[in-house]
Amino acid sequence: MFNAAVTVVVCYVAVLALMYVVQRQFIYYPDATPSTPAEAGVAEMAVVRLETADGLALTSWLARPSRTGRVTVVLFHGNAGTLAGRGSKARLFLDAGHGVMLVEYRGYGGNPGHPTEQGLYADARAALDHLDGLGIAGRDVVLYGESLGTGVATAMAAERARAGRPVGAVVLESPFTSAADVAQMRFPFLPAHAMLKDRFDSLSRIAAIAAPLFIVHGDRDGTVPAKLGRRLFAAAKDPKAAHWIARAGHNDLYRHGAGAEVLAFLDRVAVE
Repeated sequence: MFNAAVTVVVCYVAVLALMYVVQRQFIYYPDATPSTPAEAGVAEMAVVRLETADGLALTSWLARPSRTGRVTVVLFHGNAGTLAGRGSKARLFLDAGHGVMLVEYRGYGGNPGHPTEQGLYADARAALDHLDGLGIAGRDVVLYGESLGTGVATAMAAERARAGRPVGAVVLESPFTSAADVAQMRFPFLPAHAMLKDRFDSLSRIAAIAAPLFIVHGDRDGTVPAKLGRRLFAAAKDPKAAHWIARAGHNDLYRHGAGAEVLAFLDRVAVE
């Protein structure tokens, strides 16, 4: 009996050690395939080159607003695919006259480097600094995060608010309280809260956002449960609004009308 217990403990410790070493492979699923705006159905977007504070040269895509009084939506995508897969989402905003910046992370879409939490923040800062240099800042900028990108958008919105440079608004699609909370729910047999390196702790930052907030989340989301989005929403300060979609999951929100809700929110922000 004693030997069996020791074997179980040794195996469990070995699993913990392995999971700790390879944990980022469970967070990031980068597609290194490069693409062009035309291939993604957004030919009017231009490729922009950014340099991060840690010396990486990255590419992202940008189109300025085509109508007066429109904002520029800065989109931080989720943990899989590339910005090219967000072409249809960008198309929605572009057709409404808004500007769009599709931010590509290190390690994705042909960019050099490997994704980490701090690395993605550096990539986001480089993108926002680029917009600053073009005179696109403050109320003219809406940060849009989807899934893992909600952690990036929340961090940038809070960071800019604390620096006295708040953005115009924030949209979070399928957000979480923290990546550690998601990991703990997915791997209940592991001490995920203690092990996780890249935490994306949005719950500790959400109250610092000094801009209108809109959350959209599917109640059938099996990847990031809606209860985490509701907890994040409850911790946020006004003005805030949310749209909970009963029949939607994690990746089908726009098939259930989320796009129209986001556009309506942007219209409200533009006139406030």
